[in-house]
Amino acid sequence: MVLNDMHNLPSDNKFHIMVVDDEQSMCEFLEIILLRNNYRVSCFTDAFAAVGSLETTNYDLVISDLKMPTMSGLEMLRTVKKKSPTTEMIMITAFASTTSVIDAMKNGAFDYINKPFKVDEILLTIEKALKNSQLQRENLRLHKELEKRFGFDNIIGKSSPMMAIYEIIKQVSPTKTNILICGESGTGKELVARAIHFSGPNREQPFVAVNCAAIPEQLLESELFGHTKGAFTGAVSDSKGYLGAADGGTLFLDEIGEIPPALQVKILRVLQEKCFQKIGSPKEISVDLQFIAATNRDLKSMVDSGKFREDLFYRLDVIRIDLPPLRERPEDIPLLLKHFLRKYNQEYKRDLKGFTPEATQALMDYDYPGNIRELENIIERCIVLETNKEIISATTLPQILRQQTTDSLATTLPDEGLNLEEVVTRLETSLIKQALEKGHGNKTRAAKLLGLSFRSLRYRLDKYNL
Repeated sequence: MVLNDMHNLPSDNKFHIMVVDDEQSMCEFLEIILLRNNYRVSCFTDAFAAVGSLETTNYDLVISDLKMPTMSGLEMLRTVKKKSPTTEMIMITAFASTTSVIDAMKNGAFDYINKPFKVDEILLTIEKALKNSQLQRENLRLHKELEKRFGFDNIIGKSSPMMAIYEIIKQVSPTKTNILICGESGTGKELVARAIHFSGPNREQPFVAVNCAAIPEQLLESELFGHTKGAFTGAVSDSKGYLGAADGGTLFLDEIGEIPPALQVKILRVLQEKCFQKIGSPKEISVDLQFIAATNRDLKSMVDSGKFREDLFYRLDVIRIDLPPLRERPEDIPLLLKHFLRKYNQEYKRDLKGFTPEATQALMDYDYPGNIRELENIIERCIVLETNKEIISATTLPQILRQQTTDSLATTLPDEGLNLEEVVTRLETSLIKQALEKGHGNKTRAAKLLGLSFRSLRYRLDKYNL
């Protein structure tokens, strides 16, 4: 039976508590206490009705009697935890035995309270349980946010090279095999590593990214392996290091080619033995993790020249993913433009709809030596600087892109000749459009920028139907 269903209505307190006890007097007693402390309350004398309400209502906490006629408190506990893992449970009983208490705690009960109990005692236990429930839900929310941010869907591209990479990610994500990601700077190596981790079975475990090039050589060993207090000058406390922090999950070593030879030996041992020692400690520490390494260098050439250990290279190079530079997949640029436009519109609270044809062409023609990272920086810059409220113009692009457009029009005479009128028309219309954009549509200003009279500009506008 459901008691006082009107109390399901929201109160000032965000926490919703379910009370389940076959004794109506106990339900009413707890309801009075909880309402007095501004909790939302739903009371049930029937355990099956209580379980049914889980289908439509989210509870932060369930307070349940351990011994009930229709369903035991232990069955209730298992059902609640199965349907809503973040919902905490407090068991109350007048007939507690060591076995029943142990069973309840093993099955996920937060705590148990013997009848009769003090009001202050149960309120304190409720407060602790609700804090724990809130923490669990926050952790779950953060994991989902990370999964959404770094998951498979955030790798943008429909080109053939990217479709092949998607297939590799699908194949390797369920495994814990070592992976080597190769590609130029800015191609998205860390994004692929995160996609592999967050698409796999250990997505709830840590993903620890280490940029080996960003840590001074003399500190790198301590950062990776950790140290004990007093192991060296400045070691004022114990540190478990990146290896210890990544235990159970994934360690991503970016710029692996920058690791010095002496440290390469220790990394190799971790890969082989799945254990390591902290600096200053003889104790072996076992780890269970996946290694993903990345580099923008040719590791095979480094092996040939003696700068990188051959045995470490082959340990890492079990599965290789070669990321193509952006210039080799131009068909992905429009998708990336839309993605970054949407991202930075949201971040800077703009509502820019797209790019002028001239801006789009310039963005498509550029070869992006900095790859996706450079393209993203360009779009962010444009959204910050664009004065037009609706569209990004070519004049807002960095100078190197605008210069490229002009240079491409000033073509040298090819051996087979060219159509001079057509080239002049293209150059003239391009410069007139740029002048109009810079002048924000003001024809007098555009004419001045081009060194033309207003009448001369108007003649050209009519001539080219601009």
